[in-house]
Amino acid sequence: MRYRSEHKAEIHRQIVKEASRRVRAEGLHGAAVSTVMRDSGLTHGGFYKHFGSKDDLLVESLRDGFAEIASILARAAEQARPGQQWKAIVKTYLRPEMCDYPERGCPLPALAPELARADPAMKAQIVGELVKYRDGMLPFMPGRCSADKERAFFAIFSTMIGATALSRILPAQARARVLASARDFLLGSFDHPWSAS
Repeated sequence: MRYRSEHKAEIHRQIVKEASRRVRAEGLHGAAVSTVMRDSGLTHGGFYKHFGSKDDLLVESLRDGFAEIASILARAAEQARPGQQWKAIVKTYLRPEMCDYPERGCPLPALAPELARADPAMKAQIVGELVKYRDGMLPFMPGRCSADKERAFFAIFSTMIGATALSRILPAQARARVLASARDFLLGSFDHPWSAS
């Protein structure tokens, strides 16, 4: 039976979505090809009809994860008042459910150490995805010029990523304290002249 071309694209998206959830929840090595294909309702043999290698799947799954979290954060920022967009991003990113369900959150708290050890070819593609993620968030960051906004982005996101990674290790009560502390610290920051929107 021949499938329409849209069918192959839909199956491809389904595999990427499943791999994206699994890799954020279980790490780069948790997304075994056989498991991802089985969970997508497909056989292992069909994998190479969609991807040249497991690394290709991993890069696409990371791209999907970054796009998903960027969309969530941008939507929150766009609903905020002018000058408050970055605060909406902080409040959204540091919600307990973003911590409790890593398969729905930012890939970085779950995967940064593994991504740092990726082979150079894969790492170059990952860096490209990180640049897109940063560029999508920069318009919402506090600051008068692009250099200020970039500096704020790195300070804000490094804090949020670290707080999320740390909180995932801790029991629920301590987890909530870490997230709240990071949120309150960030929301009270950036009152410098360079940080005005």
